[in-house]
Amino acid sequence: MNVKVFKFGGASVNTAAGVRNVAGILEKHRGQSVMVVASAMGKTTNALENLLRDYIARDAVAMVEKFYLLKDFHTDILHELFENKEHPVFEAVGRLFEELRGRLQSPPEKGYDETYDQVVPYGELFSCLILHHYLEQCELPVKLFDARQLVLTDSTFRDARVDWAKTQLRIQKHLFTWFQDAKGRMGLTHGFIGSDPQGRMTTLGREGSDFTAAILAYALRTKEVTIWKDVPGVLNADPKWFGNPVKLDSLSYLEAIELAYYGASVIHPKTIKPLENANIRLKVKSFLDPNAEGTTIENLREWKVPCPIYIRKTNQVLISVSPRDFSFIMEENLSQLFNILSKHHVKANVMQNSAVTFSVCADHDPVHIDPLLKELKHLFSVRFNDGLELYTIRHYDQEAIDRIAGQKKVLLEQKTRSTVHLVLSP
Repeated sequence: MNVKVFKFGGASVNTAAGVRNVAGILEKHRGQSVMVVASAMGKTTNALENLLRDYIARDAVAMVEKFYLLKDFHTDILHELFENKEHPVFEAVGRLFEELRGRLQSPPEKGYDETYDQVVPYGELFSCLILHHYLEQCELPVKLFDARQLVLTDSTFRDARVDWAKTQLRIQKHLFTWFQDAKGRMGLTHGFIGSDPQGRMTTLGREGSDFTAAILAYALRTKEVTIWKDVPGVLNADPKWFGNPVKLDSLSYLEAIELAYYGASVIHPKTIKPLENANIRLKVKSFLDPNAEGTTIENLREWKVPCPIYIRKTNQVLISVSPRDFSFIMEENLSQLFNILSKHHVKANVMQNSAVTFSVCADHDPVHIDPLLKELKHLFSVRFNDGLELYTIRHYDQEAIDRIAGQKKVLLEQKTRSTVHLVLSP
């Protein structure tokens, strides 16, 4: 099906001007079939995660304050976009906020992950509702589709696994008819969100809107997906911390998968594989300069490395465990350790073991790390450092390593033929 899939992240819709810019990009594609995936506006996901912490802690005062800050942020954008204050979007967004408030008035009865998935996805619900009404006001032929009716998953909250067979049937049922009945139609749906067999909201992992776009593209058998970012394409490092990064004009699927796996923020880790399987091109372009070429990711048998590529992850914890009797780390120890990591949903960013020690570097998410440490301390001798940084350098040379390590203390270094990992104490 000749449908283009566009994904717009939070930075592209974080202001009224951003929403107008998105509409302007879509206006340039009027007459074409386009499926749009949108994220929450700006830092709304972070704000909802903070609200969630207060909700679980039952801090009513902080919770009310954060709720109204969030509501005011969206209301201000509404007032800038819609001159007619009687426009139905005001009532529709108000109802959605009342729905969220109703959820927060009942005490949390489920675990953190399930509670997270019933609260944090409201960011995407707010964003798409506002964007849909504005695109209609611009007289673009758009229809809003509920992602919870399109992307069906299991019940692994915060990192749901897609039921591909059922999802494809749903997408074909809802979207094929819409696009086939008339040319030049546009669709809009929420990124990041799905639903489990009981109809409960699930999420596809942090920054999962990219993955939503890939799911839709795979099911629709499109030729191309475009992710619109606030950078000119895929860079060899994040410009927020790296001076003078280099834009990569092209990437192979394999290289993109490696970068996403190691934490490159430009692409969600699960995005590439379904696109590769269906041979769908992925473009990363700037919504600030939509006519620029950006970066193309596709099936390249040969890809020349133009320069080292740097990936930085902050807020890391390095955990080192040893058997209490100073025996060797054997296969049975490793099996036990991997089971404990899986049980607490802790993803190992880097692992290393010696004769008597196993070390793992992971994101320092207290919700999962604290119970993990508690269980490990019952079984092993445990040492850990937090507040660390993990740097991954692809296609490294010594100059690239020296540039990153500098005068910092290296707690762990791991090299392969093409990749080096450095766990550093700032």
